[in-house]
Amino acid sequence: MASTAPSSVIAGRAPAATSRGAVAAWLLACCALVFAMIVVGGVTRLTHSGLSITEWQPIVGTLPPLSAEDWQVAFDKYRQTPEYREVNRGMTLEAFKGIFWWEYFHRLLGRLIGVAFLVPFLWFLVRRRIPEGYGWPLVGLFVLGGLQGAMGWYMVKSGLVDDPRVSQFRLTAHLGLAFVILGAMLWTALSLLDPKRVRLTDARARSARRWAFAIVVLVFAMVLTGGLVAGIRAGFAYNTFPLMNGRFVPPEIFMIEPAWRNFFWNMATVQFDHRIGAYVLALLVPVLWWKLRRAPQIPASAEKAGNALLAMLAVQIVLGIATLLAVVPLSLAALHQAGAVVVFALAVRVAHALR
Repeated sequence: MASTAPSSVIAGRAPAATSRGAVAAWLLACCALVFAMIVVGGVTRLTHSGLSITEWQPIVGTLPPLSAEDWQVAFDKYRQTPEYREVNRGMTLEAFKGIFWWEYFHRLLGRLIGVAFLVPFLWFLVRRRIPEGYGWPLVGLFVLGGLQGAMGWYMVKSGLVDDPRVSQFRLTAHLGLAFVILGAMLWTALSLLDPKRVRLTDARARSARRWAFAIVVLVFAMVLTGGLVAGIRAGFAYNTFPLMNGRFVPPEIFMIEPAWRNFFWNMATVQFDHRIGAYVLALLVPVLWWKLRRAPQIPASAEKAGNALLAMLAVQIVLGIATLLAVVPLSLAALHQAGAVVVFALAVRVAHALR
């Protein structure tokens, strides 16, 4: 999270005329790109495209295959993977191109985010227009972006060795880190736009602030359980609601020994945990909304964001139920993942307004 401390090691000296609005606008544009990256990443996973590119070439890999020979080389490499041998044996070159382009676009978007972040940062740096206290936080955001690229390849590698599926742990870590980057970037941009902190002396207002930060944590935890659902494809089981094949708690929930493994490998348990997270948020977010309306000293921006959060959570729950009942169609699943980003961003906005 950005600090407003009066030191600017990166900028060299305090800029004569800061450009808080310009830097914030740049960061918000980067947030939009990260949002697109998360959605495209979800589509890449849903179309089983993530293992189509078998090498990590951050520079050379910017260009796709340009000739028939290049395409054949890429296809031959894919045919050596477990996914081809066990899942897609007999796939044609044309079908391979279909999954290749989704993964290529996902990686290209990652490179675009890196350029869109680094080039303006260097421009602001050279012109000494980075506001005081934001130099190192911006460097930290860039480092997190680099780590995310490495995490993405670390995830893909897990599906290129023996198992034709990527590790659900690495996939969840990759997704979680994307949300951390988005949250930190959004928080920094909001701090630039609204540097004043709220002084809450009323106990009810302070309670609302604690609830707001707790909701951010809970939404993030919900995202992680969604990553596990995606990682083991638990959304393709128990496609009924509100019960799971006639039971609120399915009997298979602890069928794996030892018991702790159920929380990561058992479709019943992983989906049940995700459902419980939705129920918890469905109960607690309205409480936060009520606290924001009833407590004194609450900024109007926090109340408006709370209204939007409550409405978006309702939309997100409906999207989740529809995705489950329809057995995870691409369009609904992508919308559900996009909805998770919006819910998280709104939760961050509420917490920031009350900081």
